[in-house]
Formats: sequence, C-alpha cells, structure tokens
Amino acid sequence: MPEFQNSPSPKSPCTLATDRCQNACATICLTFLAFSHLPLQGTQMSKVLVLNASYEPLNITTWRRAVVLMLKGKAEGIEHNGRLIYANFASPTVIRLRHYVNVPYKAIPLTRRNVLYRDEYRCQYCNVSSGDSLTIDHVIPRSRGGQDVWDNVVCACVRCNIKKGNRTPKEAGMPLNRQPRRPHSSLYFEIAKQIRSGGNREWGKYAIGIEH
Repeated sequence: MPEFQNSPSPKSPCTLATDRCQNACATICLTFLAFSHLPLQGTQMSKVLVLNASYEPLNITTWRRAVVLMLKGKAEGIEHNGRLIYANFASPTVIRLRHYVNVPYKAIPLTRRNVLYRDEYRCQYCNVSSGDSLTIDHVIPRSRGGQDVWDNVVCACVRCNIKKGNRTPKEAGMPLNRQPRRPHSSLYFEIAKQIRSGGNREWGKYAIGIEH
C-alpha cells in the first residue's frame, strides 16, 4: 500500500507577518553588527540630537542607537556630518522621530548653580571668568521691583555687581553681553555645551535661545 506524505499546511497570515518581522529584525541586527565594529572618530560622531516629531529637542543619544532607530523606520535623518559609516549611509548628527512622543514638561529650578552654568561661569557685563568670586545680579534690582526669575538674573563678578549697584544696566552704562533667558529644558545645558565647544553647531537650528 503506497505511503502518502502529508503536505505542509499553509501558514496563517499571522505566522507570515511574524516571519516577515523576524526577517526584518534579523536584517537590522546584521546591519548593526556591520556598523558596530567601526571605530568612533572623535566625540562628534558619537553624539546625535534626537528631535520629537514636532522638531523639538528630545534627548541626546549615541550614533549607534540613532542608526538603529533609522533602520527600524522609527526616525529619519535630518543632519549628518558627511562621514560614511556604511555604503551610502552617512553618520547622522540630528534625527527626528516619525511619531510624536508626549513628554511631560519639567521646569528647571532657578538656582545659583544653574544660573552660573547657563552663563558659562562668565560675568555678563565684563565677560571675565572669576570662578568662586562670581555672584548673581538682578538686572532690575529687587529694591525696584525686580523679581527672582530667569529673565532678570545674570552671572556677575563682584566688581561689576558693586559698580552697577542699585541701577539698571542702562542707567549704569553697563550693557549685558546677552539677554538672560529661561532654559527650555535640562537638555538645554548639554546642547549649549556641545555647540559652544565647537561641535555639532547644526544643533543650534533646533535649540531656541542658544547663541553660538
């Protein structure tokens, strides 16, 4: 009596979809492994600014993580540094998520340390860096209604603070190097530091209020 072999049953749509997903993930992993052996060429290549779908800065990640997000279709490259990390694939410096991520707003506390960090530890009147002798000056003196807010406090050396006294910068003939602003997020500090150090200047297009 002849033996009959059972033919394999057709795969369900769910199984086919799972197989395609696994194949795609395998391709991504293999491609990423091809990237991972490449040496980093300085810190500029290792840092990538991640933008929300609204082009608002979200965080800073490594170039490897940025590449994975792009390969998975979760992000698109916006800026690159011209270096090729794979055939026809430039190393990104700014990527944008394709879908909006809702991030709760968290205000940065107004502290002496944060004001000094924002102003790069430099007097905003004479541009001198005086280290521990730096003080916090109210642009509009508190005795004249000035408030303890980001837009009214600046870093100042002792000499300039005493010289300005109970006057406004205009009255004292002491113009500010730049107008004080409230940092938009804690990410502001890291972006500002990166831009002012000479790296990733293109980040300035997406960071409001950072002068470079």
